[in-house]
Amino acid sequence: MGDYKELRDDAAVDKIKDLAEDIKTCLFCTYKEGKINSRPMAAQKIDDEGNLWFLSDKTSEKNVEIIQNPTVELFFSAPHDQFLTLHGTASITYDREIIKELFTPIVKVWMPEGVDDPNLSAIKVVPKDGYYWNNKHNKIVAVAKMTTSFITGKTMDDGIEGDLKL
Repeated sequence: MGDYKELRDDAAVDKIKDLAEDIKTCLFCTYKEGKINSRPMAAQKIDDEGNLWFLSDKTSEKNVEIIQNPTVELFFSAPHDQFLTLHGTASITYDREIIKELFTPIVKVWMPEGVDDPNLSAIKVVPKDGYYWNNKHNKIVAVAKMTTSFITGKTMDDGIEGDLKL
């Protein structure tokens, strides 16, 4: 088994920034009638408090679901070596300055009118807690340890995991 390390406050924020900024895309999950609805979304920004910011169409099902129930789950995953789960509360803003700050050209794929699209909204997710798992070392070391483990039949877990408390 790997090492376990619970992270709180600033250390938890640093881990969120480290993993979410690297992975970028998550499954953004909302709730509707007791069921979880998931869709891929890219985090546009992780601020200094660990809040995650997304852009969305204000008419989307996700926005409607957030208005009805602001509880959300975010699942980030990079193949084989980085995982992050966050539980939090979402809110929607139509503040044009925030939207302009978050906007990137790729967003035009979904919002063809660009940064001034009247349907563009920003979603802020304030995480309450979460869980992370990643390698202690870089990918090359992790692959080398996995290969050695496979050849020798001995466990060489290079993982570090823990809970996040904000």
